[in-house]
Amino acid sequence: MPITLNDCRALDARDPLRSLRDHFDIPEGVIYLDGNSLGVMPRAAPARVAEVVAREWGHDLIRSWNSAGWVDLPQRLGNQIASLIGASQDEVVCTDTTSVNLYKVMSAALNIARTDNPSRRRVVSERSNFPTDLYIAEGLCRERGLELVLLEPEEIADSLTDDVAVLMLTHVNYRTGAMHDMAAVTAAAQARGILCVWDLCHSAGAVQVDLTGANADFAVGCTYKYLNGGPGSPAFVWVHPRHADRFWQPLSGWWGHAAPFAFTPDYQPAPGIARYLCGTQPILSMSALQCGLDVFTAAEALGGMAALRAKSLELTDLFIQLVEERCPGHGLGLATPRNHAQRGSQVCLSRDEGAYAIVQALIARGVIGDFRKGDGGAGRHPDILRFGFTPLYLGFEDAWHAVEHLRQVLENGEWQRAEFNQQNAVT
Repeated sequence: MPITLNDCRALDARDPLRSLRDHFDIPEGVIYLDGNSLGVMPRAAPARVAEVVAREWGHDLIRSWNSAGWVDLPQRLGNQIASLIGASQDEVVCTDTTSVNLYKVMSAALNIARTDNPSRRRVVSERSNFPTDLYIAEGLCRERGLELVLLEPEEIADSLTDDVAVLMLTHVNYRTGAMHDMAAVTAAAQARGILCVWDLCHSAGAVQVDLTGANADFAVGCTYKYLNGGPGSPAFVWVHPRHADRFWQPLSGWWGHAAPFAFTPDYQPAPGIARYLCGTQPILSMSALQCGLDVFTAAEALGGMAALRAKSLELTDLFIQLVEERCPGHGLGLATPRNHAQRGSQVCLSRDEGAYAIVQALIARGVIGDFRKGDGGAGRHPDILRFGFTPLYLGFEDAWHAVEHLRQVLENGEWQRAEFNQQNAVT
């Protein structure tokens, strides 16, 4: 039987995680399906940031590095993130941006791989990986005279040859929501002596990640998406303990020094993951991030990441089924895998034309998703309507209403008017 609105309301009524929505400030009249680009604001964030500004900075001043615990905030936040990505305590630090952290770990991974075997001169990644990852890898390869090889996902297994130093992948693809089997891919690469670097930007806080269980080598990720840290919030970095002390990371700033307040002229890296810190930490944005991470601490009592992942799959299953039931005949394809083991926490619909205009028409109605452009007509990667499902604050009724808006936009030609207005806008 087709799913009804009452069915969705019944799912919300028995949702064990529904109370977590109260931790967030969601604007009235908005169905927010873009948490995979920027998570919504935790209710606690404004008061916490105000406290840091007015009391810790304004009144206590420099004393707050100690009295307010600013000095070890990267490690404390890292420990909260560790529990979400299958890492142990004191193996993660929160610092810098994803791009900067990727530069650090790629540099270290290349040093390790090529010291062990100088003939390894290739870095392999996905052609549809997030651009900043490819740009960082390209820059490092240019510096070192190495080759960056970009492939389709199904080509990666055959590319794991003895001349490859590092395999760099994003766990969940930002365009399609397709998810790699981290343990299997890592094992296949390591069997050939290749180190694996994982980007967890679209995984952390949305799907279960087990870096330790997968025996991964390096991982980075951002905190402004599913972790709800706010725009530009600091990223995180994890290095397997077997690698942590083997090489300096290239940005040998004072915060990663073994004794930063000794102020010696020579650099001595801190032991373990602390050496992946660089400069003075952004305390205001870190304090806002803590509010987002604290919601995951609250979620632990309700089943933690296992429960969040189960709800994510229910939400995305529901959305896919509703689109197929209520929006047939409008040229929508499904770019996201149906298989749960291969799906992140987003649903990506493909369309040969009008995808951007459809998204804009939905946004005008308060249904906020986003658009990702295809590959310029090659046919393999069409334009994408992308919808992120954050189980912390989205409900099943939200999915129903989002699809109802999509149905109306498609049936009444609203997207065509939006496309006409965009094409004829005066700029």
